Amino acid sequence: MLKGRLGRRLRAKKNREAVHRSPAAGMLLTFRAEVMPGREPFERTFEVARVLANGRVELMNLQGQHAVTEFEPLPI
Repeated sequence: MLKGRLGRRLRAKKNREAVHRSPAAGMLLTFRAEVMPGREPFERTFEVARVLANGRVELMNLQGQHAVTEFEPLPI
């Protein structure tokens, strides 16, 4: 396990990469628990129908456009 400044930098880089990945059509995204409280993760998971040019997504079986920040971070 890395300690100190180098370890913090590597962890921060990994977190930035996960946050900045763009979803693609067909991917499964899970809303953060704060957005849909009281629901289990499988109830908060939806498939991406379309990714819009402004970075927002439209989901299957759910109306409206949603920002990527509403979802849990994507795995690397």
